[in-house]
Amino acid sequence: MSTAAVLADARGRLAGAPREALGEFIVPRRVFGVGRAPRIVPRGSAWHLGVLLLTYDAVLATGDIVRAREEVRRGFTAESQRRRAEFAAAARRGGIAEGASVHIGWAELDADAVDRGAASGPLALRDGTPSVRWSATGGYVPLGAYLDERIDLLLHPPGGA
Repeated sequence: MSTAAVLADARGRLAGAPREALGEFIVPRRVFGVGRAPRIVPRGSAWHLGVLLLTYDAVLATGDIVRAREEVRRGFTAESQRRRAEFAAAARRGGIAEGASVHIGWAELDADAVDRGAASGPLALRDGTPSVRWSATGGYVPLGAYLDERIDLLLHPPGGA
């Protein structure tokens, strides 16, 4: 089965499942020499399936995920916390609803290239089977089985999730 066919089957099973926002980080041009605050603007939505984001017509590799919230002054012990707070405020300024998750820094993958034997992000062909690497240090697992598990988790989340 081709990578595109595996993804098409997954899309069919995901009908009605919750989707999450995709966003793009934008640094606005200066107007009359005055800089404006960066924002994250909506760029569609996707089903979040582990290391993959599946849209109606594409498959993407995940990047960062932030939850939109109003900007507030805080003291941070780590620069990484400050950066995440800046992204959260940028998402809110861009029109993402308060508390909603948004994916940024995602990259489009090429399913056809995978079928030709080339890797595309976490996707690759292994022994003729479309496969996905679920972590940077993990091995490849068959894409169909990976999507089965992720779709089941999305449709039937464990208690407390």
